[in-house]
Amino acid sequence: MADSRFVYHFNERHVDGHGGMKDVLGGKGAGLAEMCRAGLPVPPGFTISTEACVLFHHNPPTFPTIIWPEVLAALRELEQVSGKKFGGLPNPLLVSVRSGAKFSMPGMMDTVLDIGLNDRTARELAEETGNPTFVYDSYRRLLQMFGDVVLGISDDKFERLLAVSMRGKRVRSEIELGGEELARACEEFKKIIEGESKVFPQDPKEQLRMAIEAVFRSWNNPRAIAYRRFNDIPENLGTAVNIQVMVFGNKGENSGSGVGFTRDPATGQPGLYGEFLPRAQGEEVVAGTRTPLGLEELERAFPAIYQQLTDIGIKLEKHYREMQDFEFTIENGKLYMLQTRDGKRTGLAAVRIGWDMYQEGLVSREEALIRVEPEQLEQLLHPVFKDEGAEVLARGMPASPGAAVGRIVFSADEAAEIAQKGNPVILVRTETVPDDIHGMEAAEGILTARGGMTSHAAVVARGMGKCCVVGCESLHVDEERKELRVAGKVFKQGDYISVDGADGRVMPGRVQRVETEAQVGLLSDFMGLLEGTSTLQVRANADTARDARKARDFGASGIGLCRTEHMFFAEDRLPVMQQMILAGDARERSLFLGQLKEFQKADFFSILEAMDGLPVTVRLLDPPLHEFLPRREELVAEILRLRAGGVDPEQIARREKLLNRVGELQETNPMMGHRGCRLGITYPDVTRMQVQALFEAACELKKRGKSPFLEIMIPLVSLVEEFRDQAALVREAAQETFARYRFELPYLVGTMIEVPRAALVADDIAREAEFFSFGTNDLTQMTFGFSRDDAGKFIGAYQQRNLLRKDPFQTLDLPGVGQLMRIAVEKGKRARPELKIGICGEHGGDPASIQFCFDLNLDYVSCSPYRVPVARMAAAHAAVRAGKSVKLERVGV
Repeated sequence: MADSRFVYHFNERHVDGHGGMKDVLGGKGAGLAEMCRAGLPVPPGFTISTEACVLFHHNPPTFPTIIWPEVLAALRELEQVSGKKFGGLPNPLLVSVRSGAKFSMPGMMDTVLDIGLNDRTARELAEETGNPTFVYDSYRRLLQMFGDVVLGISDDKFERLLAVSMRGKRVRSEIELGGEELARACEEFKKIIEGESKVFPQDPKEQLRMAIEAVFRSWNNPRAIAYRRFNDIPENLGTAVNIQVMVFGNKGENSGSGVGFTRDPATGQPGLYGEFLPRAQGEEVVAGTRTPLGLEELERAFPAIYQQLTDIGIKLEKHYREMQDFEFTIENGKLYMLQTRDGKRTGLAAVRIGWDMYQEGLVSREEALIRVEPEQLEQLLHPVFKDEGAEVLARGMPASPGAAVGRIVFSADEAAEIAQKGNPVILVRTETVPDDIHGMEAAEGILTARGGMTSHAAVVARGMGKCCVVGCESLHVDEERKELRVAGKVFKQGDYISVDGADGRVMPGRVQRVETEAQVGLLSDFMGLLEGTSTLQVRANADTARDARKARDFGASGIGLCRTEHMFFAEDRLPVMQQMILAGDARERSLFLGQLKEFQKADFFSILEAMDGLPVTVRLLDPPLHEFLPRREELVAEILRLRAGGVDPEQIARREKLLNRVGELQETNPMMGHRGCRLGITYPDVTRMQVQALFEAACELKKRGKSPFLEIMIPLVSLVEEFRDQAALVREAAQETFARYRFELPYLVGTMIEVPRAALVADDIAREAEFFSFGTNDLTQMTFGFSRDDAGKFIGAYQQRNLLRKDPFQTLDLPGVGQLMRIAVEKGKRARPELKIGICGEHGGDPASIQFCFDLNLDYVSCSPYRVPVARMAAAHAAVRAGKSVKLERVGV
């Protein structure tokens, strides 16, 4: 429509490039337009642009005055193209009204089918076609969907009525009720609507107008808002609306609907994969209200259509160079394509598809990498169940891998509430609905009695990386009684079950889990594509040799944070640490420091050995000393028990001495108190002990032919004088050790930038320090004035009210903390151009924060060992987006 601003027919060429089309038409509209122009069998239709939705929400009166006239003009053209009349006879035009945002949001927004039917057209169409079952099945769908989506009447009221009818007729699906019973259902549905003081319009144009407005409104329904928040989709995009000529999978025995994928979305294996329901419309397949058949059944029933579908799948994948998820309908033996989009997939499938398409020459290395979201790599490291002999209650379809153990809950609200208290839950439903999104996000796993591999539960769980089993039909889920009955047993809410998303098993109780190595080969191959992609290195936070070895296996380029205090909490060391703290003077303290030194030396030796040839950044003692002592309340209670029990007075005296020391060390605000470099300044012998242990361990390794490389990090510096004091101790201890061993080792002395003042005077500090590492946990805490231990009490409320979009302790706050980091980098580099700069807070494993670190030209990020693959992928994404990835010859081709 050349003169239209908001409405575009599928066959128009108005925007170049699929990405630009998606901005205007949304993903579904862009896919329909491209399939139409490629000559695929697509029912005609038009798309109302995302801009119209945005305008509708900002200024609702614009719809009847500006947008609706364009819709009516497009509808007239659709009548001409289809040869049908909207609301007319003998051949009425019926249309579907579907949402379609730029980014796929499966099931989050609304759809209304069969718009255009009314009492008159239904009655006369049933007579003309001689197929009242098909006509009244379509009409009851319209009444039900319109009542739910447009008029806001609970869908349960319609479903309960249908369930009573099906039980009375002893049938399993609505279509089996027959025309007469379905016509009665339509009358009952209209009574439900009237009973809610609502009106179902008999005018088809009024149906269409109200349906379009309802779909626009669904952009801001609670589940859509929650989904956008979970998936970081902008709020201001709006949804397009697609108006399409209806084709009917419920028309007869040679009709049906289905969903297909060009590769398996759970495993990534190539080949056509999907599901099909005979005598059904597409919503039944994706809603999971019936358990569908595999596409092999379609091949048996309609071999020619199956082959046509296979050919279309190949064509779509080659065109988009991406795995496609498509919907199709067969009407009277003719195939129609209703949608195509990039398919949601598990982490395993994403990696396999990326690797296979790269090997096939379908995509470049950079394209293969960018299509695997960093967080998806974690799914390849999901635990698996250890006990293969565990009792199996039932088996369903393995929709999304993982080994989930948790307490049974039957509603999304309860899942979210119970999980928030730290209890793992399994959300058990007959089938999930889009409103369950918050409960699915909170659950460890999802289990449904109905639905297939393309149902709502399966698609959303795969996108979230959640363990999911669907279509477990031997389950009887009583959501009102909060009971699950299966295999002759009854499980109540709160009982534990175990769900295996890899093979569909459902097991009672808590089955033991172990980490899997099953996908190590595939992950290793794929991670090989990362080599040389980014200048931003990824290190690991590791305090043990085991963690160091695991980090190295995952490709870490060193250790960015080794926290020495964790070594003191071991059962055999904590008593020595406590005696050191209780020591009356430096002489007594030195006795216990000597013992601690041997512990530390052994730990440092094993860690440096595991990371041979790679840098290891060791942070000197950071937490306040009271953290190594019992809590005051516990000591008081213990002393009272000892006194009441007539215990040896010397034992009581020792505990009272400990209590007095706890009182002396107690602080009003310990996180900003006597900790970090302040401890080293008041107890220089502690710093000296740690540094001696570290250099002695390194020298011992050097004698054995190893290549240790040390970076000693002084924590919580805010004054350059603090750093200068502690750095002098470090260098003095280093020289003493080198003199004894008669050789020297390379090492650096640097500091954590975790106090806002340090960021502001970074140039002064950089003249003394050889590296910076941003401790963003404390830097965030001190910048916001939020206690990181207590912020969880209100951060959630801030996010719900849009005061904060992200938890600043999980994703860097760029305007505040990020600005301080930028100041520190610029000042530090000016003072010392060769200054090495990294980050070692929890943000080092967060992809969005890693993007910022890349933009700041940091040298490395450091994260937990199991986040190393995620961080490496995020760094590669940042480089690819910036066009700075290094070209690599094709591997294995």
